[in-house]
Amino acid sequence: MTVPGTGRLKTVEDIDWALWRAVDTATLTMITRNDQVLLIRKKRGLGAGKITGPGGRQEKGETIQACAVREVEEEVHITPADLQPRGELRFQFLDGYSIHVHVFTASAHRGEAQESDEATPLWTPIDSIPYEQMWADDVLWLPRVLAGQSVSGDFLFDGDRMVDYRLT
Repeated sequence: MTVPGTGRLKTVEDIDWALWRAVDTATLTMITRNDQVLLIRKKRGLGAGKITGPGGRQEKGETIQACAVREVEEEVHITPADLQPRGELRFQFLDGYSIHVHVFTASAHRGEAQESDEATPLWTPIDSIPYEQMWADDVLWLPRVLAGQSVSGDFLFDGDRMVDYRLT
């Protein structure tokens, strides 16, 4: 395996995923109601300005499910209910950063979505998700997750640009 950050990584096959360890572990939670999904426009951090799902980095000693709930509560002030695990996405960036994201869905929630200093909530019709304003990988896995499937994906990014991927 080439050391990330050297610029020698060209494909996801160049990474020994069995030995790969992420810098951060995080969650994304896709909350649905009727024919809509709750997305957010991020105000800061990784992906600031992009549209994505509520989520964020796991804190020390926190379970991944507790992280999913906490992040949704912090970003849009609602509590997801009936969390369902829908997969794992592993991202390696050419600058050396890496993140392992656990994806959840929730078909219920308590409270009304409100803007925070981190995100603006966007209830979005599932048939008109603005993929052009999202990370390049989202169009590959999000439709599957919203259809009730589980996903596993490995992604290689150079900044905002997806270099390569493998999705199962």
